[in-house]
Formats: sequence, C-alpha cells, structure tokens
Amino acid sequence: MLKEFYSKYSTKVADARRVVNHPLTYAEKVLFAHLFNSNELGVFKRGVDYVDFRPDRVAMQDATAQMALLQFMNAGKNKVAVPASVHCDHLIRADVGVEKDLSEAMRANKEVYDFLRSVSTKYHIGFWEPGAGIIHQVVFENYAFPGGMMVGTDSHTPNAGGLGMMAVGVGGADAVDVLTGQPWELRMPELIGVKLTGRLKGWATPKDVILEILGILTVKGGTNSILEYFGDGLDSMSATGKATICNMGAELGATCSIFPFDRNADEYLCRTDREDVARMARENRAELCADDEVYADPEKYYDKIIELDLSTIEPHLNGPFTPDAATRVSQMKSKMDKFPPVVEVALVGSCTNSSYQDLCRAASVARQAIEKHIPVKTQLIINPGSEQIRYTARRDGILDVFEQIGAVIMTNACGPCIGQWNRHTDDNERCNSIVTSFNRNFRRRADGNPNTYAFIGSPELTIALAIAGRLDFNPVTDSLMNTEGQWVRLDEPKGYDFPLKGFEVKDKGFIAPGGENHIQVVIDPESTRLQRLQPFDAWNGKDYIDMPLLIKTAGKCTTDHISMAGPWLRYRGHLQNISDNLLMGAVNAFNGRANMVYNQLTGAYEAVSAVAKQYKAQKLSSIVVAEDNYGEGSSREHAAMEPRFLNVRVILAKSFARIHETNLKKQGMLALTFANKNDYKKVSEQDKISVLGLTGLAPGSKLKVILNHPDGTKEEFMAEHTYNQTQIEWFKHGSALNFLKR
Repeated sequence: MLKEFYSKYSTKVADARRVVNHPLTYAEKVLFAHLFNSNELGVFKRGVDYVDFRPDRVAMQDATAQMALLQFMNAGKNKVAVPASVHCDHLIRADVGVEKDLSEAMRANKEVYDFLRSVSTKYHIGFWEPGAGIIHQVVFENYAFPGGMMVGTDSHTPNAGGLGMMAVGVGGADAVDVLTGQPWELRMPELIGVKLTGRLKGWATPKDVILEILGILTVKGGTNSILEYFGDGLDSMSATGKATICNMGAELGATCSIFPFDRNADEYLCRTDREDVARMARENRAELCADDEVYADPEKYYDKIIELDLSTIEPHLNGPFTPDAATRVSQMKSKMDKFPPVVEVALVGSCTNSSYQDLCRAASVARQAIEKHIPVKTQLIINPGSEQIRYTARRDGILDVFEQIGAVIMTNACGPCIGQWNRHTDDNERCNSIVTSFNRNFRRRADGNPNTYAFIGSPELTIALAIAGRLDFNPVTDSLMNTEGQWVRLDEPKGYDFPLKGFEVKDKGFIAPGGENHIQVVIDPESTRLQRLQPFDAWNGKDYIDMPLLIKTAGKCTTDHISMAGPWLRYRGHLQNISDNLLMGAVNAFNGRANMVYNQLTGAYEAVSAVAKQYKAQKLSSIVVAEDNYGEGSSREHAAMEPRFLNVRVILAKSFARIHETNLKKQGMLALTFANKNDYKKVSEQDKISVLGLTGLAPGSKLKVILNHPDGTKEEFMAEHTYNQTQIEWFKHGSALNFLKR
C-alpha cells in the first residue's frame, strides 16, 4: 500500500495544483491526493462543501471497535477494504498495578476480547492485544506515515499528524464506510495556519504550546478546521512533541492537525525500524510540506493565522473542568482561593504524553527528588504508552526512578485518562485537586467524583507538582525544603528524544491480519456485554408533532455527559444496556441537577434514560435541547446511538461539535441548530415540541419549531441544519448503514 501510495502521491499533488491553479498548503495536498474520485478534482469551498475521500487505513480502540465492527458485520463484506487495526487499550482498569490489573482485565473482558480477536481474524484486521499499548502511541510507532490519510474511532486519532499524516477521529459508522470501500464524506475543512518561531526553553514543552493555543482558540475554535503548523520553530521539536500538539488539537474541536515532513520525522521513522518509509518520504519531500509561495505569504492561503514565539512559552496548568481554561504556572498563586491547593494525585501517561521522550524527561525531574533528598508529597501513577516504550524504559532504569519515589506503574493503557481508574480514596465526593499529563479534564472524567478539580500539564510539570504537593508551586522560581532542612531548587528537565541503545521489545502483543473467513463470530444472546444490532426504523414521512422535551441541558454537554465512560465502558458492545447511561451527566437547565428530568407522563422527576424508555414504550418520540458545542469531546458514537435507540428523534442545539454532529446524522437523527440562539430561552420544561417542514427537507432549507406550552400558548421559531442530499437520504432511510445496504 505504501509503495503504491508514494509512487502516485507527487503526481496527484501536481494535478491538483494545475486544476486549482494556485500554490497549495500541505493540508490541501494531502486532501487532494485522497479524493475518492480523482475526476471530481476541483475548487471546493472550505467550511461549506462536502467532499468524498479515500483514506489509507483505519484504527479502532476496543471500546469503540465493538460497535463499529457490529455495524461492519451487517454490511455483508468478507474482508476490510483497507488496512485496519484493533487496539485493546480502553477496557483495562488502573487499580493496584500492571501485574494484577492486566490479568484481571483479561478475565473480566474475555468475552469482548474474544469477540474482537475473532472478528479481526475473520475480516483481515490487525489485532493488538491487551497490554500492547495505547492506540495512538502504537499507531505512531507502527503505522503513521507522511502524506497519508487515516480515520480512527477515537477523537485523538490526529496524534499521527506529528509524522505528517492527516488523521481524523470519527464515529464507527464513518469507519465502516472506509472499511467497506465506500466514500468517506467530510466537509472541506477551513485551514488555520500556526506559525511557530524560536525555540522552547527551560520548563516549557510542546504540551505547553497546545495548552497556550487552547487558551487562544477555546474548545470550539478549531471546529471544521485543520491546524497546519509551519515556521522555523519546528526544527527543534521532536516528532513525539509534535504528536502531543496534534493530539490535543481534538480539544479545539479541530478536524485534525498536521506538521510537514522534516528531519525529525525522518529520524523517528528510522529509529522505529521504518527506514523504507523514510526513504519513500524523502523522495516526495517537496510535496510533504506547503509550497514556498504559501510560506512566503501565509495570510493569502490560510483562513486564519496564529503566530507563536516558542521562546516566550511558559509552563501551563489548564483547568479545572475544561482544557481551554489556560493558566501559566507563574499565575497560579493568584488563583489559589478558587481551588483546593493540595495536589492529591499526579498522573503521567495517556495517548498525549507517554512516549519515551516524555518518560525520560519526567524521570529527570523525579531523579532530583532522590538526589536532592526532597520528600515527595503526592501519590504518583504512571501509564507507559506501549509495550515497546515500557520495555525500553524498564531496561534503561526510567521506571525504576519513578518507583523509587513511590510511583505505581500501571498497564500500557488509557487507564485513568478514560475514567478506568479505581481510585483509592476515603470519600469520592470530597473536593480535591489532581494534576495529569492527559488531554481532557471534564468533571467526573478521571475518577467519577464531580468535585475533583483536574488540571492538565506536561509530564515534567506533573512530576514537579507531585514532589511539591501544591498547585501553586512554580519550578522555575520556587524552592523546596529537603529532609536536611535545606532549600533546594529543581533543575530544568532533560532527556533524550530516543533511547541511546535503541528501542527494544520482546513481544509487541500483535497478531497480524490473517483472513480466516470460515470463523464464526459467536455472540451469546444472553450476553450483557455484546448484542447484535438491529436496523433503526426509517423515517415515516411525517413531521414530528408534539414531542415531549426529554431534557434541556445547561452549559457544557460533552460526550462524557451524554454517554459516560468509566464503568460504562463494559457495555460498549451492548446498545440496550449502555443506553441506561443516556445523558446522565447532563445538567438539567430547570433544576440544575444531573440525571433528574420531568416525566410528562407521570409528573415525577426521574433519570433521563428511565423517562426516555417510558416515552418509547408509549411510541412517543422525544427531543433534546442544548447549548453551544453539544457533543464536544470523544468520538464515541454511542452518544448518538443511545438517544436514537430510545426514540429521541431531534437534537436542537445552539451549535454542535464536528464528530458528534456527523454521528447523529449517520444514525438517522435530526441535528438542528437555532437560527437565533436566544430562542433557546423560550423552551419550557413541560413543552411539547413540533418540528415542521420535514417533507421539504433539502440542503439549505429551514424548519419551523413550535413550542406548545402547558398553559395552552404557543411560540414558534426557525431552526437550521447542515444536511446535504446524501445525509438527507440517511435520515429518510433511518441511518447511513440502512442507506448503504439498500
């Protein structure tokens, strides 16, 4: 696949440049080189036109792969159309340490692992076993390549942009399009050019670059956009550092982020035994970056420009509760009246920061606690990114350093970052603060405690705060007292981009795709973990009349709020069971409480899913009303499938996050936005709501919404949508998969 790709890549880019008749950004080159039909090459309007693409590969993690593969099994194919992989990283709990946790995961999740392994074997999919590593670190080490395009059923798939790959997080239905050889549809993204100059210094890291950008753009500032990085500041930044920046582009709502191919990417490919890929990339080097004219006059070719001098970047601590609450560490002292000041737990790892370089530099800080006799105040947890990283870090003594200051080494898996943390605490409702090197810090996400104030920083800073034990410690300026009564300072972190003796691993935990079509995938009808999917019903051709309001959400409503992770991950292959968590984290705008909504059938307040089930039993469709950026966060399509399963027909929001809006469309839902956002205020708790004009649903059309208030009065306003003609067919047929099969 790679040889064929690189043999044609430069020619495709040249053809695109000739047709559009202007110099190309790097993102445009990759997009044009992956058009599903090269005959459709033309000038596309950014942020408006939908375009069909043909990605090179698909990656799926175990929590989302279940639903994706259950849908693929219904597509009638005998093998996947592109290279694909499944990674078992989300279902492993972080409890007491890798030895016991991994064996317990193998026991508790055996049914799911057996299912994923058998489906992978049957349909020619590569399978990464539990403990092999976190999907994005494993993809970066083994599959990412400059100029390529991939989709992954995880929102942090853009991590691969650190090696110059256009990698986009999607829902399972989108992945099925690619797996079945169908066009993958994407709205042509707008382009945000990020020019980096200078060089990071001191305690500043690539993590602080993206934390700074989050403060500038916010969690919705990159929606339907690609962030393309350029400038002389890239030269001093490692490939894994760039991956960290691309990874957290997901927190901006960005379609993806991408860096050009350079010597750092070249070296990373070679150091991970992919010299042949590096050689082919070198041969196409001229087209694995933007054209010279773009760099000379970037304002002319990007929709927006951000410029950052890396030498001015300071260490950041973003939070709590949202990753765009950006604060320089030097400013934390002025905010300490707002947070519990003591750091109770420090956690290093996640798909964002678990590379060898991350652990090496973090260990250089940890080592100082030993050498300078500084007592460590905080519990410390480490999650290596892959078995290759773990094995090499153990060989080089890095993990030993962490253990010497009391750290617990967890499995090579997501663990606490995805809520799979069995936190040992005296009170899981108590106010407290934690610091992580993760990417998200939504309320309840890590430990289920709504009063845990989670802050995001670099691995180096996380270790420093674990040693100090306080949020307001600034390692750049502050001193700590050691056991001998002396005030000492922590030196700047140091570390190697690559292990001096090279990477080493005994068993990566990989089963290569085989293709044994005779295998029968068995799903126990009585299983509580897996359930075969039944097609959703098609639209009945009528307007939606007098739908009871299920919930009007207030404030941030992420996919964590809509379909919680943590212990609910065990039901990711069973739509009926996981639907019991529908919107349980969303705040009801009328009472300020979570999972407590008015039931129009009984007049009582009950859990959201319980009310939705009763409406469904009475054959009543229902509607959800929400504020801005609804569905921010993970790619989990369960957040779209659950309301669909429970007969919610419409989500009416001020605006949507990109992945979630697509997921809703794929499942035959009606995703509408207020034409006037102030109309959100008109919706009352006991309203029955009608949506009119569905028979005339067309691209660009508007729909009328009528609020039937309980006092007999009515109000009406207009709602908008972004459906194109194909997406309207998905709606009419009940789902994209229904339309594909017909």
